[in-house]
Amino acid sequence: MPKMKTHRGAAKRFNVTKSGKVKRAKAYKSHILNKKSAKRKRNLRKGTFISDAEQKNIRMLIPYKR
Repeated sequence: MPKMKTHRGAAKRFNVTKSGKVKRAKAYKSHILNKKSAKRKRNLRKGTFISDAEQKNIRMLIPYKR
Protein backbone atom coordinates (compact mmCIF):
# COMPACT_ATOMS: atom_id res chain seq x y z
CA MET A 1 0.00 0.00 0.00
CA PRO A 2 1.44 3.43 -0.91
CA LYS A 3 2.14 6.09 1.65
CA MET A 4 -0.66 8.54 2.42
CA LYS A 5 -0.15 12.13 1.33
CA THR A 6 -0.18 14.89 3.92
CA HIS A 7 -2.36 17.90 3.15
CA ARG A 8 0.35 20.58 3.16
CA GLY A 9 -2.03 23.44 3.98
CA ALA A 10 -3.30 21.59 7.04
CA ALA A 11 0.23 20.57 8.07
CA LYS A 12 1.22 24.24 8.29
CA ARG A 13 -1.85 25.19 10.36
CA PHE A 14 -2.22 22.35 12.87
CA ASN A 15 -0.05 20.53 15.40
CA VAL A 16 -0.76 17.47 17.51
CA THR A 17 0.09 17.58 21.22
CA LYS A 18 1.50 14.71 23.27
CA SER A 19 -1.96 14.01 24.66
CA GLY A 20 -3.31 13.73 21.11
CA LYS A 21 -5.27 16.98 20.89
CA VAL A 22 -5.05 19.03 17.69
CA LYS A 23 -3.80 22.57 18.29
CA ARG A 24 -4.56 25.57 16.08
CA ALA A 25 -4.02 29.32 15.96
CA LYS A 26 -6.92 31.72 16.42
CA ALA A 27 -8.39 33.67 13.50
CA TYR A 28 -8.94 37.45 13.04
CA LYS A 29 -5.34 38.47 13.78
CA SER A 30 -4.07 39.26 10.26
CA HIS A 31 -5.46 42.70 9.38
CA ILE A 32 -7.82 45.53 10.44
CA LEU A 33 -6.13 45.60 13.85
CA ASN A 34 -6.78 49.29 14.69
CA LYS A 35 -10.32 48.79 15.91
CA LYS A 36 -9.48 45.72 17.99
CA SER A 37 -8.52 46.34 21.61
CA ALA A 38 -5.08 45.39 22.94
CA LYS A 39 -6.70 42.81 25.22
CA ARG A 40 -8.49 41.18 22.28
CA LYS A 41 -5.33 41.06 20.14
CA ARG A 42 -3.33 39.66 23.06
CA ASN A 43 -5.85 36.85 23.52
CA LEU A 44 -5.76 36.07 19.78
CA ARG A 45 -2.03 35.32 20.07
CA LYS A 46 -2.69 32.27 22.21
CA GLY A 47 -3.31 28.88 20.63
CA THR A 48 -6.41 26.82 21.17
CA PHE A 49 -7.69 23.34 20.35
CA ILE A 50 -9.86 21.99 17.55
CA SER A 51 -13.40 21.03 18.55
CA ASP A 52 -14.11 17.34 19.08
CA ALA A 53 -16.36 17.28 16.00
CA GLU A 54 -13.43 18.31 13.74
CA GLN A 55 -10.71 16.12 15.30
CA LYS A 56 -11.24 13.13 13.00
CA ASN A 57 -11.27 15.20 9.80
CA ILE A 58 -8.07 17.09 10.63
CA ARG A 59 -6.24 13.91 11.67
CA MET A 60 -6.95 12.40 8.26
CA LEU A 61 -5.27 15.42 6.63
CA ILE A 62 -2.13 15.15 8.78
CA PRO A 63 -1.56 11.38 9.20
CA TYR A 64 2.15 11.54 10.16
CA LYS A 65 1.98 14.34 12.72
CA ARG A 66 1.77 12.44 15.99
